[in-house]
Amino acid sequence: MKRQMHLNLFIQSRGHHEASWRHPGASKLPLTDIDYTVSLAQKAEAGRFDSIFLADVLGLWNDVRATPFNWLEPITTLAAVSMATQRIGLIATASTTYTEPYNLARQFSSLDHISRGRAGWNIVTTWSHQAGSNYNGLQFGHADRYARAEDYMDVVRGLWDSWSDDAVVDDRACGLYADPTRVRPIDHQSANYQVKGPLNLPRSPQGRPVFVQAGSSDTGRRFAARHAEAVFTAHMEQATAKAFTTTSNPS
Repeated sequence: MKRQMHLNLFIQSRGHHEASWRHPGASKLPLTDIDYTVSLAQKAEAGRFDSIFLADVLGLWNDVRATPFNWLEPITTLAAVSMATQRIGLIATASTTYTEPYNLARQFSSLDHISRGRAGWNIVTTWSHQAGSNYNGLQFGHADRYARAEDYMDVVRGLWDSWSDDAVVDDRACGLYADPTRVRPIDHQSANYQVKGPLNLPRSPQGRPVFVQAGSSDTGRRFAARHAEAVFTAHMEQATAKAFTTTSNPS
């Protein structure tokens, strides 16, 4: 059996190197110009890539003087990109630490509707001091962030499942838009979240976004094993790393 490779384009600024924006061949478009992201997405789609991926940060990084490490908010951006593409998956990063689960569930459901079933969610727990200072100074330890994230996943899954696939009847003659027996509250009560539900829009084409996770800690990997359908990782085998170090060290 032939193995199949899946390709994803990670779009970050004008390149991942901190000085890539200075390259003569780098795009002259502002990073806030949607045409920049659209053009990259269209090229990736034409090249038969499976998806594009947008990272996110919730504060202004300290290196802004020398590095344009900022861009449009991912979910909003991908809603626009979806209208200029046909098939490519659209993965947006969003934080379980500083986003209310109802808001996130609604945003990703909307993106899935807009894109006709191409939304993906890169699930992150946010640790940066810049982010905490923008959200009432709230900071959570590593264990607390992942404990909250587990609870968070229960909430958003419940919200995405709160409408049955056949809930919308749209019977104009009878005056019945949706069958209320097919729309259920979730009544979630926990130490972290109290969410009644249901979501205020019908179930999306996928039902929920594809789950992507990038945690590299032991806790993050266990979280990914429970929830993720794709794992974003940069990994080097110890033996390879040792060999590289030995080879590249002339002493």
